[in-house]
Amino acid sequence: MGGDRDGSWDRTAPVVAVTEMDRRTFLMRAAKVGAGAAAIGLGTGIWIGSSRKPWDASAFPPIRSARVAVVRADSYDGPLEELVIDGLRSIGAEVGGRSVLLKPNLVEYDARTVINTDPRLVAATVLALRRLGAASVGVGEGPGHRRDTQFVGDSSGLFEALRRVDAPFLDLNTSPLVEVPLRSSFTSLGKLWLPEPVVAADVVVSMPKLKTHHWAGATLSLKNCFGCVPGRVYGWPKNVLHWAGLEQAIVDVAAAVRPELQIVDGIVGMQGDGPIRGTPITSGVLMFGTDPVATDTTAAMVMGLDPAKIGYLADAARFLGQGHPERIHQVGEDPERSASSFELLDRFAWMKAGSGRPRPASEERPSAGPA
Repeated sequence: MGGDRDGSWDRTAPVVAVTEMDRRTFLMRAAKVGAGAAAIGLGTGIWIGSSRKPWDASAFPPIRSARVAVVRADSYDGPLEELVIDGLRSIGAEVGGRSVLLKPNLVEYDARTVINTDPRLVAATVLALRRLGAASVGVGEGPGHRRDTQFVGDSSGLFEALRRVDAPFLDLNTSPLVEVPLRSSFTSLGKLWLPEPVVAADVVVSMPKLKTHHWAGATLSLKNCFGCVPGRVYGWPKNVLHWAGLEQAIVDVAAAVRPELQIVDGIVGMQGDGPIRGTPITSGVLMFGTDPVATDTTAAMVMGLDPAKIGYLADAARFLGQGHPERIHQVGEDPERSASSFELLDRFAWMKAGSGRPRPASEERPSAGPA
């Protein structure tokens, strides 16, 4: 399902054949399995001491090497549309004839800082995807902090930017829902209620802001998938996911959403007490990827962090994507040379690259099954 320029959603858009099962087919089939999944032990939770890995290996392709592009972008007033086209082409993104859902980070609005994916980048991406042949492009988000989506969309300038490019917005907090059994079980949630536009899109593009996070250390394309689950089911700020274990829930939700493409807004990011109360920091880059783990690994390096120390990223690298920097082919700027030293809360100082400090005992998490 994809957003057409008249605001409707095209259920007949053709799908490009791929060698692996595409995400829409996977999610649709998973939804049809329903209660049967529980009967055969899928998505039922992995407890400490279990001999099983916390994911169904048959549902996830083998981890391969990945391509990520770090592209220099000094301003939101520059040629963003061209930069997005170049970035997507450089990673081999294929969107021709496919329905695309952009999932930016739209959390809250505060004019004193930079909380959300910049609307100018979102609008430029809509135009870029159309030029690359996408059958339809829509934008969806389920804000996790402010319940009034209209306020956040208007105040941030996102809705005005989308009007200028004639792109529809879907509130994922209120969209029709599809029950999807989980094929990973880092939490004991077992299933998720996902918005229909997320399940039906051929391509979901996770578009996070490059930010620190006061509970997880960093919030990037994997964590951005929290906005794909509805607040009316999971609360604000998605409390059910937090109660299930924040880092574990990040992995389970991202494994269910499976964003095929990632575009990280690092032109101006947020450091310190993110993801809402931090301060702006200019990094001057955009990042593009087809593997969310590889993209987030690269983004962490650009922030001056050691990606291996971000717990949920290390877990996701076990089955969801490529987390070894030496197996990530950087086709743009060198992420280490592009790195900025993001300020962290004191409790996360050990995450800094080169700090030589281990994860403190106060930050240790329960095991989620054998490696």
